[in-house]
Amino acid sequence: MKSFLSLLVALSSVTSALAQAPAPDQPVLPRTTNVLQAMIGAGPVMLLLFILSVFSVMLIIVYFFTLRRGAIVTSNYMATADALLRKRDYLGLLAVSNRHGEAIARVVQKTLDFMTKNPGADFAQAREIAETEGTRVATQLHNRVTYLADIATIGPLVGLFGTVIGIIRSFGALGSELGPTRYVMLSKGISEALINTCGGLGIGITAMIFYAFFRGRTQGLISDLESATSHLVALLSLQRSRRSERAPALLENEF
Repeated sequence: MKSFLSLLVALSSVTSALAQAPAPDQPVLPRTTNVLQAMIGAGPVMLLLFILSVFSVMLIIVYFFTLRRGAIVTSNYMATADALLRKRDYLGLLAVSNRHGEAIARVVQKTLDFMTKNPGADFAQAREIAETEGTRVATQLHNRVTYLADIATIGPLVGLFGTVIGIIRSFGALGSELGPTRYVMLSKGISEALINTCGGLGIGITAMIFYAFFRGRTQGLISDLESATSHLVALLSLQRSRRSERAPALLENEF
């Protein structure tokens, strides 16, 4: 019995000694107080992602104000052009087109400028001038919108680059002999990789959403431009044909 009690006393003393022994040093993991500090600590690649995000926001704002129907076709200009064409006042329509900034005004201005400088030219050539200018304007609209598609492609790739850098740092920490400090470096590298991935995907998804939106708007504007151009060119062709029909009649009356 005494031996059993002595064994219990020995066990209790060992237990108390273990409880009083200092715990091994634990690695202090880095903590961030907010998202901004986490982004700042995610490495230099985040600077490129920040520049891409600012550029994409600027493009979105500019497109909201410039990609609108008023910049392509307006009812005021179409009514004025229709009235002047019916009066065969080509010089007046040319002057009005020079004062307006709509895309349809540029198409009409190019066409009338060619016709006034080349009065003997065939109308098929004038129609080709109008179609060429309309195609040029449509191409400009498409090219402007594709900048967002480029950002949607580049953003995730830049984020992936930052992810690879973070993973490389994590593996370098695993292979080091720094003791508990390597766990701090490991967690920092993984955090850097995940933040860069999240940033790249966020920029790419946002840019792609707005690219799809503005692409649909651009298609509608191009359709409006084609419709307005076809209407004015057809009316111009009708007025020229009537003029050519009246010219022989006038000659017959003179004789």
